[in-house]
Amino acid sequence: MANSHRTAFLGLGVMGYPMAGHLAAAGHEVVVYNRTQARADAWTKQHGGTSRPTPAAAVERADTVFVCVGNDDDLRSVVTGATGALAAMASGSVLVDHTTASAGIAQELAAISADAGVGFLDAPVSGGQAGAENGQLTVMVGGEPDTFKRARDLIDCYARATTLMGPAGSGQLTKMVNQICIAGLLQGLSEGMNFASRAGLDGQQVLDVISKGAAQSWQMENRAITMLQGKFDFGFAVQWMRKDLAICLEEAKRNNARLPVTALIDQLYAQVEARGGQRWDTSSLIHLLQND
Repeated sequence: MANSHRTAFLGLGVMGYPMAGHLAAAGHEVVVYNRTQARADAWTKQHGGTSRPTPAAAVERADTVFVCVGNDDDLRSVVTGATGALAAMASGSVLVDHTTASAGIAQELAAISADAGVGFLDAPVSGGQAGAENGQLTVMVGGEPDTFKRARDLIDCYARATTLMGPAGSGQLTKMVNQICIAGLLQGLSEGMNFASRAGLDGQQVLDVISKGAAQSWQMENRAITMLQGKFDFGFAVQWMRKDLAICLEEAKRNNARLPVTALIDQLYAQVEARGGQRWDTSSLIHLLQND
C-alpha cells in the first residue's frame, strides 16, 4: 500500500492485541512483541506480521512504535535498557505509549526520547476491551503537535476520537480525570439501582425512564441491567481500576486536588477484591450493597 507504515506494537493484552490487529487490517506492516511468546504467536497466526523476542528487535525497522502494557514499571522495562525499544529506534521515529500510567513517567520518557531524537506521545485510551475490538477508542494524547500529526492517522485505525490535550503528561492527566468521573458514576448508579430494587420498583422500567433524562450515562446504558442481574464477568476489571485510582490519588497529592469520593470508592473496590472480585467488572460496586 502506498500509505503503509512500518510499525511495531509492544504488549498484546486485552487492549493491545486488537489495537495491533486494526493496524494490520489497515495494511500497515506490524511487528509485535509480547512478554508471553504464545500470545505473540497467536496474534501473528491471526493477523500475519511477525514477532520478535525483545522490544529492541521488534522496533528495528519501525517508523512508529506503539506500547500498551500494565504500569510504570512494565513501561520502563520495554522502553529503556539494552533490550528496550529506545535502544534500537531510529532518530526521527515516533514512540506512542497507550499504557495508563503516571504523568511523571510520561514526562520522563519524553525527555529520554528527545535525547535519542525520537518523538514521544503519551496516549492512554478509554473504551475498554469492546472499544479496542471495535476500533472505537477515545485517545487522550500528550506531546508535541508535530509528533501528534505524524502519528494521528495510525492511531485513528482503532479510535473514534483522538485529541491532543497538551504537552507530555497531558494525556495521562486527562485519563485520570476520566477514571475519577467513572468511579463516581458507578457508585451513584450502584446506589440508585440498589435503592430501586429495595423500594420494590421494576429496575428495567426505572432505567427506561431515567435514561431519557439527566441521569443518562454510558455506564447506565451498558452496565445497569447486568448490575441488577449480579453479572460482573466482563469489562474493565476491579484490579485495573484500583491501579488507575492509585495513580489518580498519588497525582492529587502533588497538585493538591481533593478527591474524597475517589478515595472512598477506591476503598470500596478494596472490599470487592476481598470478596474475590479482583477480576470482576468495575460495575461490581453494587455487590457490596446487594449483599451487605
